[in-house]
Amino acid sequence: MAIVTRKPRNASLRTQQFIVDEALSKKAPEKSLLAPLHKKGGRNAYGRITCRHKGGGAKRTYRIVDFKRTVRDVPGVVVAFEYDPNRNLPIALIHYKNGAKAYNLKPEGLKVGDIVLASEKAEAQVGSSMPVKNIPVGFFIHNVEVVPGRGGKFARSAGCSVQLVGKDGDRVILRMPSGEMRTVCSDSWATIGVLSNADYRNMILGKAGRTRHLGIRPTVRGMAMNPIDHPHGGGEGRSKSGSHPVTPWGKSCKGVRTRTRKSTAILRRRK
Repeated sequence: MAIVTRKPRNASLRTQQFIVDEALSKKAPEKSLLAPLHKKGGRNAYGRITCRHKGGGAKRTYRIVDFKRTVRDVPGVVVAFEYDPNRNLPIALIHYKNGAKAYNLKPEGLKVGDIVLASEKAEAQVGSSMPVKNIPVGFFIHNVEVVPGRGGKFARSAGCSVQLVGKDGDRVILRMPSGEMRTVCSDSWATIGVLSNADYRNMILGKAGRTRHLGIRPTVRGMAMNPIDHPHGGGEGRSKSGSHPVTPWGKSCKGVRTRTRKSTAILRRRK
């Protein structure tokens, strides 16, 4: 992957950067692994906005990624890598020996033609999936299950990984990307390797239009609002609210701890 800088033909292109992935070898997605994706615009089932600044964006179809690694004890071949508009890293198309097909997240170092296997007796190599109790200590893993059988929840975005730092009975100790130390059940499954496209965080959109294509709507500062609309609003000219930053509903934010429920699985909080 390489970060490409555009020629400064106008103001928006002057700072714009995008990622070119030479490994993408298939443009059209696998039709049997597609599902419709309906936009919600940040609304819940009652039509109320529960997540602000969402709406619009380019039309997409959902690629069904196999987070559970349902095809087990059957070797599969990496046929191609594809672009997925629903996530920030490529996905790998796997053809299994029994005729099944699946999409998996692409880890760094995986190549077309490699063999991947999801099995308790699989070899510890990039792309293979197995219970965390069978993975050697010190390995970096991704797509880690919290509850066995429910599919991977941890480390699923570009450049992410979790390090297995220890084993304690029926629990294993993980170091999360945030620095948090936590435990999961030793029967939980995970995939070996660090996810690709780590340069995603260095990408610069460059203009408002690319943000709207991603389905992100404009954000208005609280200071620019009236007092009835935001606690930071009102005042003569540009005036600070006189208190710490808060949300539109008065809840502290930007550096204030908001986690109230303690979990026994967390050994050390994130930094």
